[in-house]
Amino acid sequence: MTLEILTSDMLAPVKHGFFSRRGGASSGVFAGLNCGYGSSDQTEIVALNRRRVADAMDVTPEALVGIHQVHSPDVLTVDAPLTGDKPKADALVTATPGLALTILTADCQPVLFCDPDANVIGAAHAGWRGALDGVLEATLDAMEALGATRENTRAVIGPSISQAAYEVGPEFLDAFMAESSENSRFFANGTDDRMQFDLPAFGLHKLRQAGVGQAEWTRHCTYSDPDRFYSYRRTTHAKEADYGRLISAIRL
Repeated sequence: MTLEILTSDMLAPVKHGFFSRRGGASSGVFAGLNCGYGSSDQTEIVALNRRRVADAMDVTPEALVGIHQVHSPDVLTVDAPLTGDKPKADALVTATPGLALTILTADCQPVLFCDPDANVIGAAHAGWRGALDGVLEATLDAMEALGATRENTRAVIGPSISQAAYEVGPEFLDAFMAESSENSRFFANGTDDRMQFDLPAFGLHKLRQAGVGQAEWTRHCTYSDPDRFYSYRRTTHAKEADYGRLISAIRL
């Protein structure tokens, strides 16, 4: 099966892709294109999957630049392939051609950024905690430091968990209300005291509030489409032992 690579006209002509799980070499619960070394999948199979992604992005596997994601607002500026242990951060930016910035997700938002005039790109991992704590705004700040402008920057949110699949408790709502009472609009009533949280809508709100020129969500839900996407929450509900990681990438 060939790779399935979702793209957005908004990011054109910059080369990018939100890769689905289709077209990979992994099997079992990881069946498909699992690109996460942090999973219990076979290391050599993950490496093979990542080589396929590198080929699709027209870079060497070493030029697939990733980080140790920890749900933080921290951003790493890179100008060369990384060696050794991956630094802890949740976003990357660069103005260096030939580097493919990558993010791994399995329900959280993968967000790809570009200012095509300034030749600056970014990639962010924005789960609820990172989005609330400012990782998207911090990515834009780091891109500006490389010469990008917010009004000319475009941002696209890739496959993420949708509101219909994202049930949360009252303490979750409290964390968002502590930031702003207006955040209540991203929650819908669920069963009993539960709420349904709209993560992509919150991400778009944060991007637009930060002054990004254009922003959109691809409208793919990771939870509700098991043939195409990995989902941490779906794996948890199914009581499976582990789950694969989707990869998203962008390069100059």
